[in-house]
Amino acid sequence: MAADPFALTAQLVDIPSVSHDEEAITDWIESRLRAVPGLEVTRLGHNLIARTHLGRARRVVLAGHTDTVPINDNLPSRLDGEVLWGCGTSDMKAGLGVMIALVDEFASGAEPTCDLTWVFYEAEEVAASFNGLKRIFEERPELVHGDVAILGEPTGAAIEAGCQGTIRLRIELAGDRAHTARPWMGTNAIHRAGRVVARITAYREREPVLDGCRFREATQVVKMVGGVAANVVPDSATLTVNHRYAPDRTGEEAVEELRAWVADLLDDPRDAFVVEEIATAAAPSLTDPLLQRLVEVHGLEVRAKLGWTDVARFAAHGVPAANLGPGDATLAHTRDERVGRRPVIETFRVLREDLFGQ
Repeated sequence: MAADPFALTAQLVDIPSVSHDEEAITDWIESRLRAVPGLEVTRLGHNLIARTHLGRARRVVLAGHTDTVPINDNLPSRLDGEVLWGCGTSDMKAGLGVMIALVDEFASGAEPTCDLTWVFYEAEEVAASFNGLKRIFEERPELVHGDVAILGEPTGAAIEAGCQGTIRLRIELAGDRAHTARPWMGTNAIHRAGRVVARITAYREREPVLDGCRFREATQVVKMVGGVAANVVPDSATLTVNHRYAPDRTGEEAVEELRAWVADLLDDPRDAFVVEEIATAAAPSLTDPLLQRLVEVHGLEVRAKLGWTDVARFAAHGVPAANLGPGDATLAHTRDERVGRRPVIETFRVLREDLFGQ
């Protein structure tokens, strides 16, 4: 083993990199990349792309984000036996540790069976407008083109295929103000909104199975705003709704089904149904030869990705992609975030064997 990905994870965790503050970790990674002969390294802001040019028939892209959520009294890292604790351990510096260990494998003279591209990008944990991978695709898409991509998102060393799409929408309900002593003289917008909440609670969740992966859709009212004073019947109420949809349909199709589900309750001409954001879903793409080998040769568990990841960005540009990383997504963003040595080493081992034939 040319490098210890678990030790690399500890080093990365101890470089704070909360979103919008990734310069230090990007500098650290860049210094390692530029020391490797045979790597073409490009820096775009706080994003790094390192590529081999060996003339291989296929190119595999390994990608991961360098930012974390805000520190929650969980830095510096702490090693407890075979478990590393600290901000970003699971999401996703363990994945970055595996990626850098594979760079070190190449630096040691190991010959990959395909050309490789490593992408380290900023600002995944914040609004999409800041996302570093988005910027690379917009400004230098040729740098991240490949035959297949693997994102090191936390999956517990399993393959989470494709990803759900996500929709954020706003439902505005109108009413008429009145004194609360005489509410029959007005229309309570919050009461009207309550009926919409009840309808959404009863929404039929779809569970389509694609390439053997079961996707479970979900719809939640995540915010409610309304009311002007304690003695006034509210004349407006606004619901914010989050919907996660499966990749067997488009975001527009999912929106229209939701709209139809509540349409009869929006019977005031002042009501509004406003789509604020649609993030595209990605199909599982398990027919790619690399992903097939990971499943068939290494026996990796395969399941649907219940959530959105940058796999969707690759899929939108015609690159099949999957999530495969050593972290545990249920621990991501928590004060007790941690990762064990075993899944880090196991993820590195299977990728090393497949990418380097060793």
